[in-house]
Amino acid sequence: MHAANRPIGTSLSGGDRGSTSLIYLFVLAIGLVAGIFSGIVGTGSSIMLLPVLAFAFGPKQAVPIMAIAAIMANVSRVLAWWREVEWRAVAAYAVPAAPAAALGARTLLALPSHTVDFVIGVFLIAMIPLRRWLAARDFVLPLWALAVIGGVMGFLTGIVASTGPITVPIFMSHGLVKGALLGTESAGSLAVYISKALTFRRFDALPFDIVMKGMITGSTLFIGAFVARRFVLKLGPDSFRLLMDGMMLAAGLSMLWSSLAAG
Repeated sequence: MHAANRPIGTSLSGGDRGSTSLIYLFVLAIGLVAGIFSGIVGTGSSIMLLPVLAFAFGPKQAVPIMAIAAIMANVSRVLAWWREVEWRAVAAYAVPAAPAAALGARTLLALPSHTVDFVIGVFLIAMIPLRRWLAARDFVLPLWALAVIGGVMGFLTGIVASTGPITVPIFMSHGLVKGALLGTESAGSLAVYISKALTFRRFDALPFDIVMKGMITGSTLFIGAFVARRFVLKLGPDSFRLLMDGMMLAAGLSMLWSSLAAG
């Protein structure tokens, strides 16, 4: 058995302890970088961490570990931007999204992963000119539309690891930027990830050692969000929007490449 896959509390030899320590240090180092990055743009931690978690703990453990870590990441961003969170938008999104996430997590049959990646990639790239076109006409996504989108995004998040690259531009279309965007999107996503984690727990996919690994990983994301706050405060609204466009373009191209490679 790989040292990283032993349950917490199992005795290890000296070599195993050294190997496990190096694995955790590697995960924590990537986690801190992912926490700072996602703390600035509101997403990206799952994309950066999932391959690392799969390598360190195995693919079966990676998704539930990331679910726990994502809860801590979203809590940290909500706390960092508490005063700027738009709670009406959170409620409109989260009320339908949370039960939909539980349904998605229980779904046994889903679209092939490369198909999901392709659709998301096209959506992200298309959102860049669409968001700019809507902003030029002072269009703000209404609360009822957030509720409808929340149900769809909740279900997708229950199936895949993360839909953060999609939800961030959606909340931007509601007229949010910088701290208000980061805090509001995180609060809405928090309800989704809690629902997903509870569903995992109900189906015995969250034993104690998985929860602990998720909390250890999530601690670096938690710290990263507060480090990132200083960078976000220095950015002007236009610079922040340009940064978000760059993030969406990079994420979209990455998902398109992944889907075409898998297909």
